[in-house]
Amino acid sequence: MACELYSPHVKTPPQDVTTAPRRNRSRQRERMLEWLRATDRHPTAADIYVGLRPEMPSLSLATVYRNLDVLVADGQIDEVPSGVGAARYDGNVVPHHHFHCEGCGEIRDVELAIPRGLVRRLAGEHGLVSNRVRMSFFGLCPVCEIADGFE
Repeated sequence: MACELYSPHVKTPPQDVTTAPRRNRSRQRERMLEWLRATDRHPTAADIYVGLRPEMPSLSLATVYRNLDVLVADGQIDEVPSGVGAARYDGNVVPHHHFHCEGCGEIRDVELAIPRGLVRRLAGEHGLVSNRVRMSFFGLCPVCEIADGFE
């Protein structure tokens, strides 16, 4: 039996295509989306800029930020709050959670089921209805844990 990332009790709002803003196609935006979907890293806007600048010399950091905002607003990528420093971006929009290494700053995708009954408890104990659940875990990755043990 496969574990589910989301509870059947979580209500996902329907996508209303009539209210979605119409956007002009942008070669830079399309390339940014391809680049993000091709990595399992969670890069910052600056990382994306550095990664794409060699093939797009006219690209500016402001253009990267503007297009990231569009991609997030359109649901094509996710913004991952890092807790410290710049926001990170994730081209994987399939429901999943994240592990944040407090040593090196790496963010890893984690596929785990949400605890059974969590959404019902949220509603019952706090009167809140969840549309989606995203959990973040914080600690040390195996490399940083080993390095921390030898200090």
